[in-house]
Amino acid sequence: MSYTTGCHTIFHHRYHIVWTPKYRYKVLRGKIRERIRAIVRQVCKEMGVTIVSGVLSTNHVHMFVEIPPHIAVSYFMQRIKGRSSRKIQQEFPELKKHYWDQRF
Repeated sequence: MSYTTGCHTIFHHRYHIVWTPKYRYKVLRGKIRERIRAIVRQVCKEMGVTIVSGVLSTNHVHMFVEIPPHIAVSYFMQRIKGRSSRKIQQEFPELKKHYWDQRF
């Protein structure tokens, strides 16, 4: 077990997070899947979160992440889900037939 150090802290906060698209539609395929992977990596890098492991299935996302103590898990999820949903809906207008109210 390895611990991570900050300026005044030593921590080992790891979380297993799973989330799904609305109605569990199997839309995480092809270019959408690659784009979500890139967006998640970008947000994690900006927030200082380490991805220990992760899997993108066709209808859900598994992540095992290490989140620093100054970031709430709920805030991290808000940023990940909000940014990925917004960018995916802007870049892939064909999703409008599944999601009519800007929810992904």
